[in-house]
Amino acid sequence: MAGNSFGQLFKITTFGESHGPAIGVVIDGVPPKLPLSDADIQKDLDRRRPGQSKITTQRHETDRAQILSGVFEGQTTGAPLAILIRNEDQRPKDYENIKDVFRPGHADFSYMAKFGYRDYRGGGRSSGRETASRVAAGAVAKKILAKHKIQIIVYTLAVGDIYAQNIDYKIIEQNAVRTADAKAAAVMIAKIEEARKQGDSIGAILECVVKGCPPGLGDPCFDKLNARLSLGLMSIGSVKAIEFGDGFGASRSTGSVNNDRFVLKAKRVSCLTNHSGGIIGGISTGEDIIIRLGLKPPSSISQLQKTLNEKYQEVQVRVKGRHDPCLAPRIVPVAEAMIALTLVDCLMIQKATKL
Repeated sequence: MAGNSFGQLFKITTFGESHGPAIGVVIDGVPPKLPLSDADIQKDLDRRRPGQSKITTQRHETDRAQILSGVFEGQTTGAPLAILIRNEDQRPKDYENIKDVFRPGHADFSYMAKFGYRDYRGGGRSSGRETASRVAAGAVAKKILAKHKIQIIVYTLAVGDIYAQNIDYKIIEQNAVRTADAKAAAVMIAKIEEARKQGDSIGAILECVVKGCPPGLGDPCFDKLNARLSLGLMSIGSVKAIEFGDGFGASRSTGSVNNDRFVLKAKRVSCLTNHSGGIIGGISTGEDIIIRLGLKPPSSISQLQKTLNEKYQEVQVRVKGRHDPCLAPRIVPVAEAMIALTLVDCLMIQKATKL
């Protein structure tokens, strides 16, 4: 199946299915002598893993990362880095009753239309389980970005119609919904709990902020930084919308307001405003990169729904199993990973361009 690799010079290839024996990733282009251990990767995997709180899926996976190759005596060697994550709590029998049914909102029909065959065990490759491999690779990319003093912050901006107002990055990891507003957190959690009790789910918005990104990243015309970030972030199954800076708000603005004026600050070219979200002409300006992601409500809900089976007969389906009522908390580290992977690749391309 094509489409399982991402990146050019810093390239990842993920493998494995939701209810198979294991998932994992191979990373090519990791520079040598980078200190790396299983623990470095585990920290981010623990933030993505299921069963973290009552508002996430209760599937029990430890998501233990095992580095198989590319590391010797605590440092990367420059060889391909392979990371394995075993599936410990797979329950394919949970899907026996719907193996011939196209679940509403899922990729069942589209995968069947493409391949003439599909893995009904939780969706196989279309499952959010695959994103654990990305998070493992993203942890490696973050170690590289740290050497460049580039920081990625992602938090839940909204759940349904409840928005974070008083933003404090320090509290993101202190609440189950991973928002940056302490007061809004309790309301968001209650909103998710309400949807879960009704056998339903709810959508959300994430805000992503990149600090310390140098100017000059991104390549016109087709490899613009915002285009490459969009490719990575939109490849996350639950992401249905993306905007940079003012985004759709810019369409209601005027040039005299929306234009970011260039000024000199401490002998460095800066922007007086940041309506563009840190990217102009597809190239980073050095200002904070601001991205917002619209997440759809999870498709697996326990309410009875009408759909079609593989014989195109109308049937009713109730999706059983352990599913997230809102994806925001667990997508936060996935979004961080895709941004990190993109930026490392762009940094390497920029270095190669200036040789």
